Amino acid sequence: MEENKEITNNNTETPVSDNKKVTIIGIRFRQRGKVYYFSPAGLPVQTGDDVIVETVRGMELGHVVYGQRKVAEESIVSPLKDILRIADKKDKEVFENNLRKEKEALAICVEKCEKHGLEMKVVDCEYTFDGNKLLFYFTADGRVDFRELVKDLAAIFRTRIELRQIGVRDETKLLGGIGICGRELCCATYLNGFMPVSVKMAKEQNLSLNPTKISGSCGRLMCCLKYEQDTYEYLNARLPRPGEKALTPEGEEGDVVEISVLKQKVKVAIKDTSSSDEDAKEIREYDADELKFKKFVRPSDDDEDEEIAEAFAEEGIPVEEAAEAAAGEQERNQKRNDHGKNRREGGRHHGDRNRGEKNRGDENRSDENRGDDENRSDDGNREEGKHHGGHNRNRDRRRNRNRNRNHGGGNSENAGGSDNK
Repeated sequence: MEENKEITNNNTETPVSDNKKVTIIGIRFRQRGKVYYFSPAGLPVQTGDDVIVETVRGMELGHVVYGQRKVAEESIVSPLKDILRIADKKDKEVFENNLRKEKEALAICVEKCEKHGLEMKVVDCEYTFDGNKLLFYFTADGRVDFRELVKDLAAIFRTRIELRQIGVRDETKLLGGIGICGRELCCATYLNGFMPVSVKMAKEQNLSLNPTKISGSCGRLMCCLKYEQDTYEYLNARLPRPGEKALTPEGEEGDVVEISVLKQKVKVAIKDTSSSDEDAKEIREYDADELKFKKFVRPSDDDEDEEIAEAFAEEGIPVEEAAEAAAGEQERNQKRNDHGKNRREGGRHHGDRNRGEKNRGDENRSDENRGDDENRSDDGNREEGKHHGGHNRNRDRRRNRNRNRNHGGGNSENAGGSDNK
């Protein structure tokens, strides 16, 4: 009996006991959609069957692309949902009817967008299996206010309406097409998600940096640049760079003029001792393992950007486009790094921000208290000033009365004296 084994990330097989494994099946809901895993729930489900499952959007009909297989329980996201039933003839008729209604709904939505003057391109639409929701996928350069459009669509179809904005890669994945290799697009056939791709990958693989030659149908860099990137990084690390010095097995030193990454061959220019010309060179080919040379150290991002710009110039591409491509790639990498850093440190940042806001609030309250104290102090000073002012006025009045009284007494005496005379 064959022993159960688990495939790890490094392609090594380790025995796994049956009590740690669960049975799953892979289901794809759209022709070019992501594969989701469900439990067969004991039903005899096979590859190619149509099944009915319960999702967050309601009941859906999916196509089984991966038959029943056992995987480690830790490798799946729990809880694993069960399929409801294997689709029968009636379920398939409902599904086909939904497909016909989707074509009509798409034409109506395009007409309504033109009526409202919305700058958006409706790519596709999708009915849920039970018909409770109708989803429209669109592309646009910016944000679009489609509230009136949703009202019109809801009045026509009498169901829940949802509009989702997607990117150019998702648009190409939904529409499908043929690549420059002559085969159907990878994203429209088997890719479950999009991988980050950069111009540096094309340079690593010694490809032309002309954007028209390394871009896909979506206008972005081709996803297949990522497929062999790890292999090329490993092989390039075992080879010298053109122009560097290398020591041959014969003990002669020469300049590396050409390398073959896949064959791991190196051509070295060595001084030709048999020739009378001092500048004569002899080209010899060696295996990379036979040579001694300085190990390749991967340059920094800035150095790689300069090398990419030089490669663009060699291709005859304007310097502005080279600088824009290098800056754009560096900006995208920085955004990905910042996004990951924010996700890792989000809790701590939010906590610091909350504490900072709390401290600012305390400062504001302190300022308010200081303002109230100052106002109360000003009011007290004014009251005190009023009190002192009134006291001083009363004192002045008393002095004036006394002074007048004294002057008045003196005059009376003088008057009396005059009369006596």
